[in-house]
Amino acid sequence: MNPQLLELIAVFGYLSLLTVGGGMAAFPELKTLTVDVHHWVTAQELIHFYSVGQMAPGPNMMMVTAIGERVAGVLGALVVVIAFFMPTGLITFGVGRLWVKLEGWPWRDAIQHGLAPVSVGLILAGSISMAKEVLADGLAIAIAAAVLGLLLRTRINPALLILCGALIGAIAFVCR
Repeated sequence: MNPQLLELIAVFGYLSLLTVGGGMAAFPELKTLTVDVHHWVTAQELIHFYSVGQMAPGPNMMMVTAIGERVAGVLGALVVVIAFFMPTGLITFGVGRLWVKLEGWPWRDAIQHGLAPVSVGLILAGSISMAKEVLADGLAIAIAAAVLGLLLRTRINPALLILCGALIGAIAFVCR
């Protein structure tokens, strides 16, 4: 078997296990492994792939297929999808079935209360990791601050903020 395919399986199988709370939870390690260790993509390419994944229908982490395709073609993309989604899919299926059987178990609530802050912490770490790469100039910082402020203080539809951010970015690109 192609050694690159084995590396893809190892990396994305491992990353699969870090997605407690969603794909953003695995982002710091995704960046470390794909950018810093294996040099499969650049930090900017990873941010672009992630952004496209956020905008595309379906699971946002389908963006990992682009990395697999970049490394080993169509077979790499297929291997990455299986390696990334199958382990957590199987674990979720098994734990879900067990969770129903343990409905009256006294430790069940304690486990749920313990995992919630872990999920929040992992997602926060992913957000900070991404922010370090993306917030490189004053315009990006201003857009991020405005979006955060609006989301915290209003009930504005995030899709409108995405469109406004894209419009501001397009205008800034044309004016440069």
